[in-house]
Amino acid sequence: MSLVSAEEAGVASQDEVLWLGGYPILRTRLAPFVATLLACLEPGGGRRRVFFANTNFVVECRGLREPLQDPSVTIVNDGIGLDLAAMMIHRQRFFENLNGTDLIPSLCRHSSRPLRFFLLGGKPGIGDAAAATLRDSLGQEVVGVCDGYGQMRAEAGRLVETINAARPDVLLVALGNPIQERWLLEHSDQLEAPLAFGVGALLDFLSGNARRAPGWVQRIHMEWAFRLMLEPRRLLKRYSVDLFTFFGVCIRARHITGA
Repeated sequence: MSLVSAEEAGVASQDEVLWLGGYPILRTRLAPFVATLLACLEPGGGRRRVFFANTNFVVECRGLREPLQDPSVTIVNDGIGLDLAAMMIHRQRFFENLNGTDLIPSLCRHSSRPLRFFLLGGKPGIGDAAAATLRDSLGQEVVGVCDGYGQMRAEAGRLVETINAARPDVLLVALGNPIQERWLLEHSDQLEAPLAFGVGALLDFLSGNARRAPGWVQRIHMEWAFRLMLEPRRLLKRYSVDLFTFFGVCIRARHITGA
C-alpha cells in the first residue's frame, strides 16, 4: 500500500492521498475540501486546478499522469469505481463521493460573497443556460461563457487572454476527458483564475440538459446505472468494456509503482 500525505503531494490539506492507476487521489470530505478551495480566493491564496477522477478519467488521462502530479493540481474521487479500486488496492474506501455536480454548488453556498465564474465548453447554448442557473438559483456572477465548438475555435489564440480579462474567481472547463485536463494543464501558468475545474458534464446538469439521479440512487452509489439508463448508446462501453480497462490500469500501476 502506498500512502503519502497530502502535503507531500502538493495539496493544501492534511488528508491522505491514495495512489490509484498512477494518480494521487485526495481522500477527503466535501466540507473541508470546499473550505480549502475557498482559502485560495484570499490574497496570496495561490492557484488550484481540480480534476474529478472517475473510471473514464483514469483510463483516458494516462498520457497526462506526470503533469497531473504538479503541486497546483488536486485530484478527487468521483464514482463507485474509484471506491472499489481503493478497496482492492489499499483496503480502504474514500470518505465520500466527490463530484463537480455537488462540489460547485457547495462552493457557491459556502462562499461569503458571490463568486465570479467563467464557463468554457459544452454545446452551443448549454453554457448560457448553465450561467442562468448559477445566477438565478445560486446567486453567483457569470463573467464569461464560451462553448466548446465554434466559439472556442474562433477565440483559439486569444482565449486565455479573454478569460483573464474577465477576472473570474472560478473557471469551469467542460470539454470531456482528456481534452479538458490537457487544455487546463497546458494553459495553467497563463490562467490567472485562482480556481479552475475540469468538470465534464457539469454544464449539462446545471443547464437542465441532463438529469441527476434521485437522492436515494446517489446514496446507494448507483448513479452510474441511472445515467446508463438515460444514455445507453454513449455510456454502455464506458460502464462495460472500459471498466475492465480501468481495473487493469490500476493493477498494472500498482505493480509498476507500488501504488
